[in-house]
Amino acid sequence: MALPLLRRDKRTVAASLKAECSRPDGRGVQLLSELLDNVLSPKRPAAEAEAIEWCKWLMAGGESFDDFCKTVRAYDDATLCGLVWTANFVAYRCRTCGISPCMSLCAECFNAGEHTGHDFNMFRSQAGGACDCGDSSVMRDSGFCKRHRSTSSSRIPSVPNELMMMSEHILPRVILRLVQHLRDGYSEPVSDPSTERDLQKTLQQMEPLISLLEDLTKMGGAMRSILTRVLGNHQIYKDLSTGDFCNGEKTFAKKNYDKYLAALKGSGLVSSEERSVTSVLDQMAGASNVTILGATTGAGQMDSSDEEEQDGSQGVGKRKRVKLCNSTKDPSIMDILKHKCFLEEILFWTVKYEFPQKMVTFLLNMLPDQDYKIAFTKTFVQHYAFIMKTLIKSHESDTMSNRIVHISVQLFSNEELARQVTEECQLLEIMVTVLLYMMESCLVKSELQDEENNFHVVVNCGEPLLKNNTYWPLVSDFINILSHQSVAKRFLEDQGLLQMWMNFVSFFQGMNLNKRELNEHVEFESQTYYAAFAAELEACAQPMWGLLTHCKVKEMEEYTRTVVRYCLDALQDWFDAINFVDEPAPNQVTFHLPLHRYYAMFLSKAVRCQQLDLDSLLPDQEMLMKMMVHPLQIQASLSEIHSNMWVRNGLQIKGQAMTYVQSHFCNSMIDPDIFLLQVCASRLDPDYFVSSVFERFKVVDLLTMASQHQNGALDPEHERSMLEGALTFLVLLLSLRIHLGMTDDEILRAEMVAQLCMSDRTHSTLLDLIPENPNPKSGIIPGSYYFENMLSAVADFKAPVFEPGGSMQQGMYTPKADVWDLEFDPIMVILRTVYRRDVQSAMDRYMGFLKQTGKFDGNPWPPYRERAFLNPSYKGLMRILHCKTLHIVLFTLLYKISMDHQNMSEHILCMVLNLIELGLDNLPEETIEEEEMFGEERCSDSWFHATNIGTNLHHVINHVRVRVPETAPEVTREPPASTSSDTTGAQSSNTAQVFSLVAERRRKFQEIINRNNSSTIHTADVRPKTSKWTAPNSTPQLTTTILEVRESMLSLLIKLHHKLSGKQNSYYPCWLEDSESTSRLDPMQQIHGDGTTAVERILIKTAARSRQNKFSIEEICRKVAPPTPPKKNISDKKALDKEERRQKARERQQKLLAEFASRQKSFMETAMDLESPDSDVAMDIGSSERQDSETVYDCVICGQSGPSTEERPTGLVVLLQASSVLGHRRRSTEPKKLPTSDEEQIYPEDTCGTAYDVRITDLQRHFKDSSCLQSISIGWEGGVYVQTCGHTLHIDCHKSYMESLRNDQVLQSFSVDKGEFTCPLCRQFANSVLPCYPEKNEEKSLWLPYNNKTMQVLIREVEEQQEQLGMFPVSISSVTNLSKEMESVMKDIRSTTQKKYIDYGKIPGSPDNDFLFMYSVARLNLELELVHRGGNLCLGGASATSKRSCLNQLLHVLAMHMRLFRIDSAYNPWARLTRLTQVIDSGICDDEKPDVPLLYRDVPSLLMILVLTMPQELHKEHFTCIVKVLYNLLYTQALATLSVKFNEDEREAWKNSGKLQITGSSEKSCEVLLSHIISELSKGKIYCANNTDQPSMITTTIWSPQTLEYSIQQFCLPFFRTASLLQHHLFSDDLPSCQQTEEEFGMLASFLGLLPSSLHSNDEINSSSCLEWPVAALDIVSQWCSEVTSVELHSEQVMNLLVQDPQWSLPCLLQLPENYNTIFQYYHRKACTHCSKVPKDPALCLVCGTFVCLKGQCCKQQSYCECVLHSQNCGAGTGIFLLINASVIIVIRGHRFCVWGSAYLDTHGEEDRDLRRGKPLYLCSERYKVLEQQWVTHTFDHINKRWGPHYNGL
Repeated sequence: MALPLLRRDKRTVAASLKAECSRPDGRGVQLLSELLDNVLSPKRPAAEAEAIEWCKWLMAGGESFDDFCKTVRAYDDATLCGLVWTANFVAYRCRTCGISPCMSLCAECFNAGEHTGHDFNMFRSQAGGACDCGDSSVMRDSGFCKRHRSTSSSRIPSVPNELMMMSEHILPRVILRLVQHLRDGYSEPVSDPSTERDLQKTLQQMEPLISLLEDLTKMGGAMRSILTRVLGNHQIYKDLSTGDFCNGEKTFAKKNYDKYLAALKGSGLVSSEERSVTSVLDQMAGASNVTILGATTGAGQMDSSDEEEQDGSQGVGKRKRVKLCNSTKDPSIMDILKHKCFLEEILFWTVKYEFPQKMVTFLLNMLPDQDYKIAFTKTFVQHYAFIMKTLIKSHESDTMSNRIVHISVQLFSNEELARQVTEECQLLEIMVTVLLYMMESCLVKSELQDEENNFHVVVNCGEPLLKNNTYWPLVSDFINILSHQSVAKRFLEDQGLLQMWMNFVSFFQGMNLNKRELNEHVEFESQTYYAAFAAELEACAQPMWGLLTHCKVKEMEEYTRTVVRYCLDALQDWFDAINFVDEPAPNQVTFHLPLHRYYAMFLSKAVRCQQLDLDSLLPDQEMLMKMMVHPLQIQASLSEIHSNMWVRNGLQIKGQAMTYVQSHFCNSMIDPDIFLLQVCASRLDPDYFVSSVFERFKVVDLLTMASQHQNGALDPEHERSMLEGALTFLVLLLSLRIHLGMTDDEILRAEMVAQLCMSDRTHSTLLDLIPENPNPKSGIIPGSYYFENMLSAVADFKAPVFEPGGSMQQGMYTPKADVWDLEFDPIMVILRTVYRRDVQSAMDRYMGFLKQTGKFDGNPWPPYRERAFLNPSYKGLMRILHCKTLHIVLFTLLYKISMDHQNMSEHILCMVLNLIELGLDNLPEETIEEEEMFGEERCSDSWFHATNIGTNLHHVINHVRVRVPETAPEVTREPPASTSSDTTGAQSSNTAQVFSLVAERRRKFQEIINRNNSSTIHTADVRPKTSKWTAPNSTPQLTTTILEVRESMLSLLIKLHHKLSGKQNSYYPCWLEDSESTSRLDPMQQIHGDGTTAVERILIKTAARSRQNKFSIEEICRKVAPPTPPKKNISDKKALDKEERRQKARERQQKLLAEFASRQKSFMETAMDLESPDSDVAMDIGSSERQDSETVYDCVICGQSGPSTEERPTGLVVLLQASSVLGHRRRSTEPKKLPTSDEEQIYPEDTCGTAYDVRITDLQRHFKDSSCLQSISIGWEGGVYVQTCGHTLHIDCHKSYMESLRNDQVLQSFSVDKGEFTCPLCRQFANSVLPCYPEKNEEKSLWLPYNNKTMQVLIREVEEQQEQLGMFPVSISSVTNLSKEMESVMKDIRSTTQKKYIDYGKIPGSPDNDFLFMYSVARLNLELELVHRGGNLCLGGASATSKRSCLNQLLHVLAMHMRLFRIDSAYNPWARLTRLTQVIDSGICDDEKPDVPLLYRDVPSLLMILVLTMPQELHKEHFTCIVKVLYNLLYTQALATLSVKFNEDEREAWKNSGKLQITGSSEKSCEVLLSHIISELSKGKIYCANNTDQPSMITTTIWSPQTLEYSIQQFCLPFFRTASLLQHHLFSDDLPSCQQTEEEFGMLASFLGLLPSSLHSNDEINSSSCLEWPVAALDIVSQWCSEVTSVELHSEQVMNLLVQDPQWSLPCLLQLPENYNTIFQYYHRKACTHCSKVPKDPALCLVCGTFVCLKGQCCKQQSYCECVLHSQNCGAGTGIFLLINASVIIVIRGHRFCVWGSAYLDTHGEEDRDLRRGKPLYLCSERYKVLEQQWVTHTFDHINKRWGPHYNGL
């Protein structure tokens, strides 16, 4: 039955089947089913076009599929957009409207919504996404676009049943066919390349079928709901998929189903073989000792199904892989999947085929249907473990990761949905289990601490899983769901989950262990640390921040307590597993302690946000001691790394130290570590803590009063930096308040100030450097209102500026003055610096501020800042400042510094003073002054008798017992016992103190352990007191000696004051001068200053805090004497002298360098100041010094001075470049706008280059070629511009310089083979040398305006001079070095431009062509100078480049070559210009075209020809004569042009009015001449065309004599300007200037000698008064007109040729829109005109607006890519392109290119290259002006420095 249906017309069959199906008997359904059996038979290809067509017709039920789509769309009730996109799609994110941080919008919805003033950005999607418009769970309703506002859906009618009836029958079969195809095409294993190809093939065959489904999803809600029903219906799936369906296909269906079952087998998380060995660990949730290994079975425990894993383990190094055996609470997570509906199986195959893009898009397109979304989310969770298992094994894990996240982010961002699947589908358990499973595949045994007895396992960072971030999608989903409060609560409530999570975190505890190399440099630097830091941040820290967000309120305190408890348990397990007692293993460090950091952060939150009692959360003292060890080890290691003690471990260890404090990591790493140490310090015994610090930093041996010591742990060169590190760490520990009481505002402010003090920052850099809370829902969103407010409070904005060299600065923020004054905190800067040089940079900037404001002139010390409020819970921290151990250390160091012991530095003193001052600012309340009176007598058993620093400051230490090497000076100085008096002996035995930090520490630790363990510990464990103090194998023996000290800290401070100030008795207590009490003195006023200021401030504070101290200070000052350093032994002194000498040498060197730098700077400023006309450098080229008989040139290579001669010519360093700038000039003064819509277009017809091209073609069509080539100038496009830096060199010197450059192997940015080089003096780019012409010694005849020679005489002289060959100093025939060089430079000039810009003649390579090219070069250079002067000469004076102008030399070279071409006297224009000639009968030779009539000729071109063919040196009177003669022609042309513009009546009126005025002076009458011209030209029927199309010719002008005069002046001005510039360069006349543009004509006419000088400037200048006719005016005008009328041309052509309009506006680039988005939205999706594809990298030419493909292979022509090709066609080798996708401009210059920068900046004055930040960008007109300026002045090569070759590939 189905077969006849197949042969019939599809539309008819579909219509009849639809009718049949609507009947109740079910026959139609039967028929349809049979037809579908055939159409969708498994024997036919799955997606053949015929089958798809049938499906479409059948669904449409008789109408066309397109109509059906439209009908169904009308019933679309979906309020969500749901547009799905793939990677690289441009989307938007608005933080103002978003509820979820993942919210995104398509461009259409974004532009249709209201987001003005919102915090939004554009971004390129990395993994793909979907538009959330209309989804109120993700974004606020106010941000929806008009289409997706929820009100619209209520008006949609319900769907009629019969419309969708056919679809309901057909869709199950279509989906079944898809599933069958997927089953059939799959084969294991995927690792085989051929299998992979098969899978790709299966997917390709299936594409049309999926595309059909995708089209259906786009029909809207009505169709989606049917698809949802089909995909989710269990019965349909059961009936169709199991293989029982349809008898005929039984065998196929059965096989097909078996294949599916086979594929299902491997879908469990743990394979069945693995499950049999799960006996070692019973219940992971219950067992606390998770770290027990299943290592007993060894290799047998490997994943048997995973061969690659075993291979991989060989490369991991010697460490053996470890498997944990586990069984989670819920075996169902591990089990094989079971499918109940099509949706589940389709997702299963999507995973199996590794997420093909089409399938992903189809599944996501369905999401707007709410029922589907819930079903799909549950299915996704059900397959979650399987997805991750597939991911781990995938070869394309990056692509797959992106696609997984593409799906999961759409599902888990919705809180309600996330909560539902967490409760119903155990989502959290699945995720944590899968994470554990994932990490178990790469565990190794930890080597931390006790390698033998270590049972801990850690992840191996070298594994691909970690190296390639394969875990990223899973962690990302986990963080996403934890951001929902309801889910996080559930997680925190479930103790089993928490236990599993802590187990997971402990895998990272102690990973990537570093062992210090002590002997030789490590062979291979491992880069695993990237993976380790990324893993800790992403897998541990970010989930932690997610949980912390929800622990802000009091109600959550129970959860916090739970987490803290589990952290402590996990830490205890970890200490047990690594077998840790009390000492860390030496020379090893790990930066990864996530368990410590979890504990610290939850502790901080508990105290800060939930006001919990700190002590209730803390463990016992022993545990605190253990917890302190590893974070402290990291701090000491940081110091070791910066002291170069780890240098043999390579650069990677420095990389780790820098990453640890870097802004993205610091608040998850160093901040929690320091906070944990602060907690430990506040609760442990302070003496124990301080001694631990010094022992960890290995500087215990250094803390002796003796001048010499032995250090077993450190080399002498590391001692100073390690001691600095220890003291700095203590200051940091005591000063930081980030977790101890600062509010969020204060923290942000402190962070901002620290970053800004290091250097000025751009807004984006600052955002990047401020450590933000990594959890996106933390409330402080970067760039938020909160951030901006703080920024404006602490910083001033510096707008983007340009530097003289042309480099462009971005908008920067710089600290306000009062921030430097009151808030600059060096401690915060030290904490946040990644590079140590940043601390110095901050100090230098601080010093600059102090000098600038006059607060302090010297070298300042870091300012001391009083600390912020300390939360009472942490008050114990301050006990560290009041412990004897610290006071002994401070005393010892003060003594050592005052006695000049070695290895002491200013930084050490600064930190010591800082600690003393911190102590004084934090004195304990119970300061008892009474006991101080008799303190000294009782002090017999220890150094200090009190713990209070206020008391101990004035305490005098008399004798100290020290252990020193026998060679030390102290030994010899010890007095013999016999001579010492009894009292001394007694004293020495009683009060001399020996101080052992280590012994102190041991004793304390032992006490604590004894207190904790009731069982006593054997005393054998207590090491002897002096174990560290005897160095058994050291050569000099240690001996004990007693040192007489008799100092207190106060006396040492006062001595230090004398020492620092360099004066004896420099300190005198200020309160003695001022009888007022000390309380009046505010020590904090003395913040800025050096060491003396710091000492004074401390002494004032001391005196203010206690009377006893005040008396002591007064006492000391009365009897003070200079300190007597012990006599050093000679070697010591020598070493010190050597050090001093080195220091002085270094200072001298710095001074010399600074001097050299300032000289270089001042030279560069003068030499490189490209714009300044008044730079005083001697760069004269001789044009201005004509008084001397000969010009003297300096050669910048050999340094000799002398004239340029024939034999040894000197040349100017020049850059020749082809230029089309003038060709892009337009008539209108308004710049052309860049088109940003299809309606706007740019037409190049109105440019100067096009106009001249058209004109030369017209002339060549009708006139003789050789004559045409002298009637016009070329070079508007592709002309050669010559510029110089003004430096000269001998040409032979230049050749040897080029030779040396050729042999130089250094990579240069220019091509020496092309003749390129940089000027040896100023380094400006150049490519040729222009020879300087030797000047003759004859005096210039001074020119008098009206000398005795008449015009006739001068005309004859000019003619005679033209006749004779050149009057060069030597005849051209003799070849000299000079003439060779002139020829060579001419070759360079020719080769600078392309052939097409030179050959305009009909005979290629004819001399006429050369002649035209040469005078055009002169014309172009004059015209460009005019453009650089602003288009007119009103300003006069020397040009901005006159000191650097090379026109004089250029004209000599051109003239020499042009004189080689004799102008045939018959064609010589001079004759036709100056006398009446016989009109040659044009009928003599029919085939020869006539000459170009003079009225068609370009007058400036004639000027160039006449001047350059005259012998040099040209006399000024002859030049003026030429100008006068040409002015007559120009004036006639002006009148002829105007006559064409009149309408018929006006022409008649002017013709008649002129006739009436013929008198004696009629030769100078405008009216008479105009009338005569109109009469003469009327003979040739020229004006006929006027009548036909009058409207176009009529101008709005009413022609009065005034407007006529104005038009004539405007017509003549361009010629006047060119001629004046030429005169300025030839004769060095200074150009005059005028105030108003109206005066320019008269001013230039006088300058050129056309006006008698008797005329005053305020007289009304008339253009006709400048005329001076050599013969009767009317006759010669008639002759010129007859040349026009004698040639038979169409009147329109004559008019086109007659109307010359020499006025062009200045060249400019296209006008760009204000907002960059306008350009981006139009062009980034625009198709290329050549290849019709959307380019990957679209670009725009900013000169002409052409749209091109950058690097596009599609538009390549003869190996030239499109941008390079366009730069040659549009700019003769110079192209300026805006890259649409990057917002930057690139400049192509010849064979090189550079990235210029961006003309679009954001609101903070910053570029956004590659649109990474996606903030709105606005045109910076100043930058665009600079770009335009560089283009017009041809200075790209000089200003932009970073050039590279483009190899024609752009």
